[in-house]
Amino acid sequence: MKVNFFVTCLCDTVKAEVAKKTVMLLEQLGCEVIFPEQQGCCGQPSLNSGYIESSKPAMKNLIKAFECNDLPIVTPAGSCAASIKRYPEYLADEPEWAERAQHVADRLFELTQFIVNQLGTVNVGARLEGRAVYHPSCSLIRKLNVREEPLALLANVEGLEMLPIENQETCCGFGGTFSVKMADISAEMVKEKVHHISAVEPDYLIGADISCLVNIGGRISREGKPIKVLHIVDVLMSR
Repeated sequence: MKVNFFVTCLCDTVKAEVAKKTVMLLEQLGCEVIFPEQQGCCGQPSLNSGYIESSKPAMKNLIKAFECNDLPIVTPAGSCAASIKRYPEYLADEPEWAERAQHVADRLFELTQFIVNQLGTVNVGARLEGRAVYHPSCSLIRKLNVREEPLALLANVEGLEMLPIENQETCCGFGGTFSVKMADISAEMVKEKVHHISAVEPDYLIGADISCLVNIGGRISREGKPIKVLHIVDVLMSR
């Protein structure tokens, strides 16, 4: 299967290894990966802050970038995927653009969603020894309804024991610009999240959204906890 890869800004600037490993994983699963070079930021930070009109140039650029073909679009970031899924709503006052946005949104998949539901795979041959906690990001479970797919993939990682924690689906407090505008509240939320994670003494914290991992990982580092933070693609590429 040929697929388009949407890299996202955080992959590009903060976690390049996640982007590289995503491409490698898709290729191992039999996909030919295409990278439309016109792609850029999806506009999520400004969209989340309410700047819909000023975000439209970025939105339209992304739409045009992925109109180069009709192939599926795969991204390792649920938050960006969730933003693009709302493009038709944001562009509702421009019917032609709304229709074009819908065509792009319909082809867009978060990585674990694509692997499990489109490729029909739950075992990618990964192996990682240790105990882990999975953080289900708000974007995945609340906006995209991607709840079981990451868990199914992790359940098939040889040697990995997944640990439940208290309030597992509670927000980590990042929320994009929320963590800047409401820094005190955000800090307390991530503090509570790390408290629950630390209580079960895992070797790893695993997530499928880089932004959440950066937030939680920052708190883990500040508290000096011996917990390694991994994007799910890091785990799926472990051998």
